[in-house]
Amino acid sequence: MAKSMAKTLNGQAVLLLIVQALYGVANALSGTFVPVYLWKASQSYMLIGWFTLGQYVMSGLTFWIAGKWVKEHNKMNSLRVGIILSGIFYFTVLMLGQQAKVYYVPLGILNGMALGFFWIAFNVVYFEVTDPDNRDRFNGWTGLLAAAAGIAAPWTSGLIITSMKGETGYRFIFTLSLVIFAVSVILSFWLKKRHSQGVYNWKHGLQQLLQKGNPWRRMLPAIAAQGVREGVFMFLVGLTVYVATQNESKLGTYSLITSFVALISFWFVGRMLKKNNRKLAMLIGVIMIGVVILPLFWKVSYTTLLMFGVGTSLFMPLYIIPMTSRVFDLIGQSEESAREREEFIVLREAGLVIGRVIGLSSYLIVLPLNHSAIAITWLLFSVGIVPIAGWWFMKPFLEAQQIQTSR
Repeated sequence: MAKSMAKTLNGQAVLLLIVQALYGVANALSGTFVPVYLWKASQSYMLIGWFTLGQYVMSGLTFWIAGKWVKEHNKMNSLRVGIILSGIFYFTVLMLGQQAKVYYVPLGILNGMALGFFWIAFNVVYFEVTDPDNRDRFNGWTGLLAAAAGIAAPWTSGLIITSMKGETGYRFIFTLSLVIFAVSVILSFWLKKRHSQGVYNWKHGLQQLLQKGNPWRRMLPAIAAQGVREGVFMFLVGLTVYVATQNESKLGTYSLITSFVALISFWFVGRMLKKNNRKLAMLIGVIMIGVVILPLFWKVSYTTLLMFGVGTSLFMPLYIIPMTSRVFDLIGQSEESAREREEFIVLREAGLVIGRVIGLSSYLIVLPLNHSAIAITWLLFSVGIVPIAGWWFMKPFLEAQQIQTSR
């Protein structure tokens, strides 16, 4: 694997992928089941919604604050702090047991801090070790490795939880995640310490948005549209599968199947996607990830959820790879913007957080009033088609790149 990646990605990029893959495995082992764990303890959709809101808001706030550390000091330490805090989060859930339902907001905040510290550093280093020519390939590998983690980890966790009964299975997988987090921290020391450059501008994002004709005035709504969908889908799909089946093992199998499809799809799209066909690929992707929700209107069952999951896994790379690559291409379009990469990455995260909070707000409004299968389906469909608006906002950027490539 490392040898084939090295043809297009340097050693630091490969190592960054490995660290991220381990981080993803540890989170996939336990993270898939945290909403289920809280649900079993509380039987409350609202509790899970507020836990997730605390996570999203704190993640965005941590991005903004940690941006100064990442730009002016050692960004690798931010990466490691993120991994360590993730370990502390699962350790805390492990220690609290059933009482975790009492501390759902502080737990969400702790997890949000962990995610913020890790991803601000990861995204900056990702920008530094890639360029426009290999960014699609890197993102393809990122998706592929995430899918590989999703194949093995939740399926293994589901089997362990159901076979060990009660709290024992959850304790085991949370402990296993802690071990993997420790390994990823150790490996991160082989990532080179990257030189800090410049002074962090706290108001940078706002300045971009107030500037007439600035491309970020159009890019930010496109990113927010991605966030609206993520804000609900990141936790509600897995929870819906569990509520429909009442079986952690079936949730693990669901993740195994959908992640296997995603692995193949990310590998294929990552290899085939070129700058001149990003516009069409993204359009097909945003339409199809909405269409695949339709079977749930017939019936919310394990079969229809699986149809939806497989369809999403199949078409998501067509949307997410062009989206991510084009945003980072915009950040690196000039020497000046590249020097402000930390601030631009914080601005990108602000767009995602705004979108996620909007999506989650719809969840917090709808679910307390009606948490029937049809209400959940309408909610998934409503937020699931928002990326179509994101494509419309992205269209000029994709067209400009297409023209530039064809010259």
